[in-house]
Amino acid sequence: MARRCELTGKDVLVGNNVSHANNKTKRRFAPNLQYVRFFSEALKQFVRLRVSVAALRSVDKNGGLDAFLAKSGEANLSQDAKKVRKAILSAQTAA
Repeated sequence: MARRCELTGKDVLVGNNVSHANNKTKRRFAPNLQYVRFFSEALKQFVRLRVSVAALRSVDKNGGLDAFLAKSGEANLSQDAKKVRKAILSAQTAA
């Protein structure tokens, strides 16, 4: 499974461990990913996504999953998040 946030696209970064003697060895900076259940007001159900903690704070700041997905473009979203976004937008226009 890819270490990638489903909402923001935050991915693993690569860098170096640098010792006191200035020896460099490769290392990975993995994002802090968590499985989170979001409640969608438009769909009236829970949606389970694997998101970074930074994305979790962004969702809270924007007023919930529905508002966050309505604002965000599809460029960084995963396939599952794109399906949820499409369902939320169609439910909002139908209501």
